[in-house]
Amino acid sequence: MQPQAITSFNGLASPIVRFRTLWLTLLTAVMVLAQVALAEARPESLAPLVDKVSPAVVNITTTTMVEGRTGPQGIVPKGSPFEDFFKDFQDRNRDQDRPRRSTALGSGFVVSEDGYVVTNNHVIDGADQIQIEFFDGKELEAKVVGTDPNTDIALLKVEAKEPLPFVKFGDSDTARVGDWVMAMGNPLGQGFSVSAGIVSARNRALSGTYDDYIQTDAAINRGNSGGPLFDMEGEVIGVNTAILSPNGGSIGIGFSMASNVVSKVVDQLKQFGETRRGWLGVRIQDVTKDVAEAIGLTKPEGALVTDVPDGPAKDSGMLSGDVIVTFDGVEVKDTRALVRQVGNTEVGKTVRVVVYREGGTKTLLVTLGRREDAEKTAPGAENGDQSSPSEQQMLGMSLVVPNDEMRQELGLPDDAKGLVVTDVNEASEAFEKGMRAGDLITEAGQQKVTTIAELTARIDDAKEAGRKSILLLIRRGGDPRFVALSIDDTSK
Repeated sequence: MQPQAITSFNGLASPIVRFRTLWLTLLTAVMVLAQVALAEARPESLAPLVDKVSPAVVNITTTTMVEGRTGPQGIVPKGSPFEDFFKDFQDRNRDQDRPRRSTALGSGFVVSEDGYVVTNNHVIDGADQIQIEFFDGKELEAKVVGTDPNTDIALLKVEAKEPLPFVKFGDSDTARVGDWVMAMGNPLGQGFSVSAGIVSARNRALSGTYDDYIQTDAAINRGNSGGPLFDMEGEVIGVNTAILSPNGGSIGIGFSMASNVVSKVVDQLKQFGETRRGWLGVRIQDVTKDVAEAIGLTKPEGALVTDVPDGPAKDSGMLSGDVIVTFDGVEVKDTRALVRQVGNTEVGKTVRVVVYREGGTKTLLVTLGRREDAEKTAPGAENGDQSSPSEQQMLGMSLVVPNDEMRQELGLPDDAKGLVVTDVNEASEAFEKGMRAGDLITEAGQQKVTTIAELTARIDDAKEAGRKSILLLIRRGGDPRFVALSIDDTSK
């Protein structure tokens, strides 16, 4: 029986072995195909792409008249024994005091056959003369059409006898981290140069209001500024603008302003010679977790309105304490997103703005103004007067109703009304969140407060509503800001 059992088992094993062999063969084939596909994802050579786009990439040379150095003045008093020595020193260096011409180098690219050229504003800022050199060596003088320091973009124009080769803007929003990109320009004045890399990160912000940078490890150096960042289709998805480097050279962290920002700026500069951004007319701050909890929002998103001066938002009925949750049909994630969206919206357009107010939402119709024309007005403090200060300890702070003498001492408007912070316990949450002596609390729980009793009532209301914190509106130097403080123990 033993041999028969073995024979039976072997008969069963044969199809299993054949199946396993077939499965391993198929798996090997799949892996080979995957490796081939991965290899094909990166082109064998970028030469065809370079040949396609290089005629539209330009070197830019600017010339600027620089005032000479006047030399040290008044280093020694008149009559000093060293006076003649310093006079001789200044005479020997008199040539350096004369005005001289300074040159700078950058890059750019042609975006239309009639000669419009895009570059960085810092490349041509203050230039007396701008010379454009094309890939084939031809040179033309360029004139400035318009600039936008906010995005560091400039639009130039050259006059040519024949249509010029140009490149198109791509959709930077479709660029993914890991996509291959190619940078072209004039690094360190060495002439036309190509570097390649990938998209390292998206939506980087450096220092500007409208920043939307693509981070790349493609080599970018001085002289690359204003040059294009191409995708593998030969479309411009960014304008090379800045690098992060401890030594001034590329270490693989470069930043290109996203094409979806640049193309809008270029269109406005071409049409108007200047930018025309939408203006809502509010001061805002991000919604933090504690602020969201204090006002009853389910998640910390949106833009919290801290002040509504005269302007489009005020005309629509928007109030301080509103949280803007959608703008023109798009959800607002934070203040940066709102500022960019408003700025990109057409001036004069009437948009629907949904705000969260007192536990519900309200839709407002706002006709946008123009940001460039908006006059910045300092927000006035609340009206009112108190004559006899009475200090009390609440929320980790010493609070008092200001009188005329205190208003003058603190530099507050004569009609300022609210509660002045005279001291903050350094171990308290209030101190941790930035409250300082001299701050003026004008609202609590999104209602005006002018007395300690009113603040106490607002805290009691918040407790009854099951809230763990209360939202305070404070003003410091005229600037408003919301702070959410815990109310579990108001005696802190």
